[in-house]
Amino acid sequence: MKILLPGGTGHVGQLLRHTWLREGHEVVVLSRRPRPYGDGARVVGWDGRSAGAWTRELEGCDVVVNLAGRSVSCRYTPENLRAMKESRVASARVVGEAIAAARRPPAVWFQMSTATIYAHRFDAPNDEASGVLGGAEPGVPAYWAYSVEIARAWEAAQREVETPGTRKVALRAAMVMSPERGSVFDVLSHLTRAGLGGPVAGGRQYVSWIHGTDFVRALDFLRRREDLTGPVNLAAPHPLPHREFMRALRAARGVPFGLPATRAMAELGAWALRSDTELLLKSRRVVPGRLTGAGFAFRHPRWAEAARELAGRGRPASERGPARGR
Repeated sequence: MKILLPGGTGHVGQLLRHTWLREGHEVVVLSRRPRPYGDGARVVGWDGRSAGAWTRELEGCDVVVNLAGRSVSCRYTPENLRAMKESRVASARVVGEAIAAARRPPAVWFQMSTATIYAHRFDAPNDEASGVLGGAEPGVPAYWAYSVEIARAWEAAQREVETPGTRKVALRAAMVMSPERGSVFDVLSHLTRAGLGGPVAGGRQYVSWIHGTDFVRALDFLRRREDLTGPVNLAAPHPLPHREFMRALRAARGVPFGLPATRAMAELGAWALRSDTELLLKSRRVVPGRLTGAGFAFRHPRWAEAARELAGRGRPASERGPARGR
């Protein structure tokens, strides 16, 4: 297959790129700062908002996975929130317009979205059918609603463009856990090893996540299922409270203790890391209703096992313990 990855320069793009290249597929990355990766992927320049020579890569392409958009790991100032929204909407719109104009368009267009579109809640999980979209929850910072607005606009940009020859799927992805440098798992592991892997603000808020292997497998599954369109939750079936999430990560990393953090301490830490506490404090209780309903089987459905598997990568064999039968 030929696969086009607009914005495929981050850790999720790296995960997809490496997996599909190993499987013998042709992978083309669209980047604002094109440079060779040395792994066999071609890199083509684009600006993320206008048509150009890159549109030729769509001709005869099999799959598009649009990952483009400014990173959410930043301070959620009005300026940064606007930039997040504009970069996501503009890239989705121009990809859709290019697909619509292609003579031989791709069979499927996967558009990255986010599980953050759902409401901050503790009482029940959010699936695609009965989940509550966020933006009007009481008792949360007002600016959290803007993250939901970004997600809605992101999905609308894909939904509104007519692509009669191309199936469209919006990927409402939870945190993708993979060991690449700079990934969420990498950052959390560093904090855990530094003794900062305790619960934040009591740890009652839910964490939704998906193992990187299952993320790639889910895309392959969705590519083959021509009956599935629209929003699909990419999240493991067992989200868990932050307190339990961090306890499992500490166990996987062999760290006996993690310093708890109050909301004020989290605010200070987020300021130091130039990030935002919404990423920690919003309760994202999201489940993969459509995936499991269609028969997808997760290899890593529970966090404790997934964390052990991820933590074991890259460690010397002597530190991994005895091998287990499978």
